[in-house]
Amino acid sequence: MRGNAPPGGARTNESTSLAAAAALPRTARLFLALWPGPAARAALAAWRDAWAWPPGARPVPTERLHLTLHFIGPVPRERVAPVADALDVPATSFELAFGRAERWRHGLAVLRPLGSPPQLEALHAALAERLRACDLPVETRPFRAHVTMAREAPGVVPPVAGPALRWRVRGHALVESRPGRDGGYVVLRRYTA
Repeated sequence: MRGNAPPGGARTNESTSLAAAAALPRTARLFLALWPGPAARAALAAWRDAWAWPPGARPVPTERLHLTLHFIGPVPRERVAPVADALDVPATSFELAFGRAERWRHGLAVLRPLGSPPQLEALHAALAERLRACDLPVETRPFRAHVTMAREAPGVVPPVAGPALRWRVRGHALVESRPGRDGGYVVLRRYTA
């Protein structure tokens, strides 16, 4: 498996890069995810749009739809590159079929795969080992693969069915969640199977 820079990562001049780096917090809030390609992202958005959201619900924007493998949390910026290198684990491509819309506690609406392939479980476990080797936290609760569709949606009724969704997973990504108005999710590195 090889890590590579996210697409569109053209180099800028040094002063622009330094100014951008100076504006970032001293720590990066990181997580590992399965990051969908355009077709899977469109199908996930179609599932999200199949729900009838109550007032006040916060559906996840299309560009943020993903399946979290591990939430890492804040990491000092000087550690991000070595951590990114350590998370390049061997994996194989696999397919996820989705079709279980569920309402979880605290107003969370999720879409779950119909099953958990052994390749997904192996990837999750291998990444957990690498995180431990880097002295980074690993969630102790059992892994429940899901894509968050919305937050703050108490009482929402999940749709009985949605569009067919088969997602061919060809790797994982290290992602930073940036705060503020210009924040969002930034894919720092993609790892391909």
